[in-house]
Amino acid sequence: MASSNERRIRKLKKGNTWVWLIIFTVLVVASSVLVAFFVSVYGSSFVNEKLNAERDTVQNMADLYEKSLHDGIDPAQVLDVFGRDYIVLDADQHVTASEGTDTRGLPGYEDVVSADEDDEGSIDISAFLYDANLYPDQAAPILRQTGDDVEVAITEVFHDMDAYLVTSDKAMFSEGDIGKVSLLKSLRFLQNRKEQMVKIPFWIGVKMSDGQSEFIGKSYLTFEMTDLILLMIIVASIWLIVLSTYIVMIINIITGIARRRKTLRVFFTDPVTQGNNYICYVYKGSEAIRKYRNRGVRYYVVNLKFVGYRNFCVCHSADAGEKVLGEIYRSIQGMLEKKEICAHATEADFALLLREEETGSVKDRIQAIIEKVSHVTDDHVFVFQAGIATIEPDQKNEVRKTLDLGEVYNIACAARESLDNEDTGIAFFDETLVEDRRWAETVQERQQAALDNEEFVVYYQPKYDPRTDELRGAEALIRWQSPELGFVPPGRMIPIFEKNGFITEIDHYMIKHVARDQKRWLDAGFRCVPVSVNVSRAHFIESDLAEQIRDLVDVEGTPHELVEIELTESAFFDDKKAMIHTIEELKSFGFAVSMDDFGSGYSSLNSLKDMPLDVLKLDAEFFRGENDNGRAEIVVSEAIKLAKYLDMRTVAEGVEVREQVEFLASQDCDMIQGYFYAKPMPGADYEVRMKERYKPKDETE
Repeated sequence: MASSNERRIRKLKKGNTWVWLIIFTVLVVASSVLVAFFVSVYGSSFVNEKLNAERDTVQNMADLYEKSLHDGIDPAQVLDVFGRDYIVLDADQHVTASEGTDTRGLPGYEDVVSADEDDEGSIDISAFLYDANLYPDQAAPILRQTGDDVEVAITEVFHDMDAYLVTSDKAMFSEGDIGKVSLLKSLRFLQNRKEQMVKIPFWIGVKMSDGQSEFIGKSYLTFEMTDLILLMIIVASIWLIVLSTYIVMIINIITGIARRRKTLRVFFTDPVTQGNNYICYVYKGSEAIRKYRNRGVRYYVVNLKFVGYRNFCVCHSADAGEKVLGEIYRSIQGMLEKKEICAHATEADFALLLREEETGSVKDRIQAIIEKVSHVTDDHVFVFQAGIATIEPDQKNEVRKTLDLGEVYNIACAARESLDNEDTGIAFFDETLVEDRRWAETVQERQQAALDNEEFVVYYQPKYDPRTDELRGAEALIRWQSPELGFVPPGRMIPIFEKNGFITEIDHYMIKHVARDQKRWLDAGFRCVPVSVNVSRAHFIESDLAEQIRDLVDVEGTPHELVEIELTESAFFDDKKAMIHTIEELKSFGFAVSMDDFGSGYSSLNSLKDMPLDVLKLDAEFFRGENDNGRAEIVVSEAIKLAKYLDMRTVAEGVEVREQVEFLASQDCDMIQGYFYAKPMPGADYEVRMKERYKPKDETE
């Protein structure tokens, strides 16, 4: 399933290009339809107009033909003015009269028949000048003087168009003269006009007045160049608009793609290293892993952590730290193959995606990378840890299609977290870590219900005086008796509670139940001894911790001296002032306070100097391991002496053999807690120990 980042990236990469493509497609279709419609409408109208004019001309010729016959005039002489061929057919389709050549149905026939100019440059127009009285329905030509020129306005009887012919030759005629008129200039005008025309010849037939005969005249579909030019201009204008829009769209798409690529570069760039960031790593890495052609490739997802980065920044500066991170990134990048990826994931972590066939070879590569980046500067040697998760080949490419690289990287981080905090190392993720994570989730899901149902059980481990074997105290330890999970030891739950913060609830639970048990035993007549209860360092962010503990104990009515508060050594390295304040308040309320696990970490004598403690517990590690030539005994002996000087009681933990007991007794150690005397036990068994007061002799031997 694609993550939200992947969906956003895909949306960003896709942009709105498809919108522009749809717009362009619609525009092209609409423009084509518009041009086709315009050409169809305009062309149809134009052609119909021409055809109607030609039909009218042929009809006029037919009418003149019949009138000429009626008036006894030779029709050929009358129709000569039209300059057109014609054919007259009777009812039986026999030719009764004709002029010119019958070209009907013949391909490539002539398209223009024109009158020849005579030698004097004049034409005889007397043949078609009619008496208005004789032909009242025909308009006769009119000659009239206009200034120095004589204008001859000839109304063509066969067409509704007037031709205005102007000449400056005043000597040839006077007003009212009928004869030959010099029309040289007019003929030249007509000749030029004719050269600017395109004529398509065809024949038109009309019925004559008898209804039987047919007059067929040769016609021309005439297109003036201006008409064609106008049509081409209109079509070109439309396509120019389309082309301009197309260019604008292409520019917009190109700039949009460039803008999105720039945005993606910013989106994928880490501001510290100026290289790949984690989003880029997950997106590009997921793309590579999911590709079908890579189904047989084994990938390794690596979490590489710069240990101690914050300390370096504190000692130098944040800018210096970022500069080092940039150098580390470039060093790693220089050691990767072309199809491998490196990214700066978080503050001090780098994410790598490597391609290798063998686990051993990838471990060697990671070791080489760590070696190089550890010495990325001349002045320092840095510490790095690596966690590795493997993505196995998937020949059917079924699992990888939905693989989330971010989740695999988290697994690599979990593997790296299994390493010790301060050491360089490489850890591979395995099923043990998977089970640990599942167990942690199970514990977290059930912890609150377990607390509410009081499934947590208090166990007690007695503390004995090594000199007398007398019971002097005990430590309360938690166990979980779960109906679903069974018996859960503390090591399987306490680290989880410490990580998720539930440990504070456990502390309250333990204090309350120990106080309740102590009050019950006290009321039953037992000689109760102090019982120590661990309080987590997580509590010390609470300024009223001492008051909380006091109130929990007071609710049960238990004397404060029967409850001892035990603090781990690591807690003393947090807020020192808050720690001192809390200890002083607890002591003022009558509680004894002890330091647990002294010597397990980086113990500071200043802690003993500043903290007003009552009890010092020596860590069990002092009493384990091989013979160290007496060095441990020296340290333990001096620690006991130091505690005595500070008026503190001492408890030795983890004691298992008699030789250790005898040594501690000789050093005047106050109490021993360990398997030599007793394991942690339920409250009922501890009651028996309280009754006996001394360790049973069969166990002492």
